[in-house]
Amino acid sequence: MKAHYQDPAQIRRRRIEAGLTQEALAKRARASKAHISMVERGVAGASAPLLSRLAESLGCEVADLMPPPAVPAPATS
Repeated sequence: MKAHYQDPAQIRRRRIEAGLTQEALAKRARASKAHISMVERGVAGASAPLLSRLAESLGCEVADLMPPPAVPAPATS
């Protein structure tokens, strides 16, 4: 399975908050509805150019579509 770096839940949440359907977001980001659906389900990844278009379409930064940074586990002694 290929690693995807975007956070599918963040993309879906921001799309819904923007009041957009997958089809509307796909048109704005110049992608297919099927690809947007796959990205939101974590089945497919989004290229850097697509992430940029998604962020622009959703009125956010690319970093907002990424998972939060991992918090290191506390050291045990």
